[in-house]
Amino acid sequence: MCGIVGIISQNRFSVKDSLQRLKKLEYRGYDSFGYCYDGHLKKQVGEVVIPQNGDLTNKIICHTRWATHGGVTDKNAHPHLSCDKKIAIVHNGIIENYQELRSTLEKTGHIFTSETDSEVIAHYFEEKLKSMDIRSAIVEFFKDIHGEFAIVMTIQGDNNLYAIKRDSPLVLGIGNDTYYLASDIYAFSDATNNCIFFENDEFAIVSDSDYQFYDKKGNKITKTIQQLGWTQHTEDKQDYDHFMIKEIMEEPTVIERLIFSLKNEQKENLNKFLEIIRSSKKITFVAAGSSYHASLFGVYLFHKVGVNAQTLIASEFDNYVGLDDQSVVIAISQSGETMDVIEALKYAKNKGARILSIVNVPYSTIQRMSEVSLNIYAGQEVCVAATKTFINQVVLLMYIAHLLGLDVDVESLSNHIENLFKTKDKIIQIAEEIYKVDDLYILGRGIGYPIAREIALKIKEICYIHAEGMMGGELKHGTIALIEEGTVVISIMPKSNPAIYSNTKEVEARGAKIIRITNDISTTGEINVMHIKVEDETIFCILSTIVGQLLTYYVALKRGNPIDKPRNLAKSVTVK
Repeated sequence: MCGIVGIISQNRFSVKDSLQRLKKLEYRGYDSFGYCYDGHLKKQVGEVVIPQNGDLTNKIICHTRWATHGGVTDKNAHPHLSCDKKIAIVHNGIIENYQELRSTLEKTGHIFTSETDSEVIAHYFEEKLKSMDIRSAIVEFFKDIHGEFAIVMTIQGDNNLYAIKRDSPLVLGIGNDTYYLASDIYAFSDATNNCIFFENDEFAIVSDSDYQFYDKKGNKITKTIQQLGWTQHTEDKQDYDHFMIKEIMEEPTVIERLIFSLKNEQKENLNKFLEIIRSSKKITFVAAGSSYHASLFGVYLFHKVGVNAQTLIASEFDNYVGLDDQSVVIAISQSGETMDVIEALKYAKNKGARILSIVNVPYSTIQRMSEVSLNIYAGQEVCVAATKTFINQVVLLMYIAHLLGLDVDVESLSNHIENLFKTKDKIIQIAEEIYKVDDLYILGRGIGYPIAREIALKIKEICYIHAEGMMGGELKHGTIALIEEGTVVISIMPKSNPAIYSNTKEVEARGAKIIRITNDISTTGEINVMHIKVEDETIFCILSTIVGQLLTYYVALKRGNPIDKPRNLAKSVTVK
């Protein structure tokens, strides 16, 4: 889940500019960072720090890390060097057979300075280049290495950058006199809209004036330059204290933007999407994290309109799914690069299934794997926690369900959210009452269940509170044993679902402190009741999600947590 940047140019450019480009990829990991240029190596624990010096170079590699193998230390930060310090590499992915490779290299005299799997790469090439040229060494690398990788490598005395790809994302940006290698287009989309995406088992040799792509056997291949119809500008917090609250407050705007796109530039793809759904016998969603909760929401709505649908967690997809050439699989992913989802789609393709997708990042791997793809148009989301992207995922699914027959006023949603924002003081009051707890539970039934799961995930991610979102009907099958005097239970209670009232009473009778999120007007003014003034159950549940997002934010604020960059997490999960 790391972010990598490599830049090579005919003209000298500032190291500071390179680190600013790396900063755009920090959502991929921020345990440590580092960079290497002209024999200078800098790496340290923590977020990317933009240097103030005016150093110039014409070639650099940079890295921001999410730790997998080896702890969060300066030594484990990238780039990694060979013994002679002439080879420097940055790597995103996992080398599965690194221990075997490391043992072999150590026997030939190589000395390792880190605990990482990635350092093996630098020593591997140092050893191979004793007996062969770099192109042949890369061909050998593809044969010998098990796992996934996006690698950018620089060698002292060599005027090229070398880029190698299997499974982990990698793209070449093509400027007028500068080439950019990066984990995704965010790193350079302000500088050029011309790029080439690496496919699996490809590598490229990039000089300051040219590039050449090769397959894993070393044969030259011709790649088509894509012209991006999209650019990405650096986001700032404006007048907000955190990106999370800024992105929550953007939700009415991004919903309107999504709906407008579905009526205009995305209309053709939307119609194809609908045609495939209507003609299928069964839809299977695949997703992870918040996107999985969005897919649960979608399954509920699809069932309401007579579409046979199910959803499966991406990491267990092949263990529980049944597919054939009549199957339709819909992938949902904010980044479009989620490795577990990509692996599930490979499995589905091998079974002959048709692939559709819902993503936020254009030109991503999942979008390129899809027969038809829809974009949620949420814009860049900087905070690790999914807020506006989750909302636009469920709004898109609700819009599709509406076109399939669901009676819901989708276009009223943004106004309902604006009205909800006017009640933030009540949410802040509830946050002040519960921010010290260590455990809490969120109950939901029907369409409220995926919302309970999503709110629990936000609370875990950002507040560092153990939270469990669960079906109200499952409460009595074990979990109720954990309820004692003062246990906080948040209940999502649409008045259209009386069963959730009974589940709430069950925990209240055992001493739980209940926080009700409801559209039952009879509860207006009660303590610890968040009343949402909307009749429709689907819209009520989306608004309940936003209550949960705001509650999470204000609880985390009271606890003094690092809201936008919570510990141990990254936004784009590109490892299994």
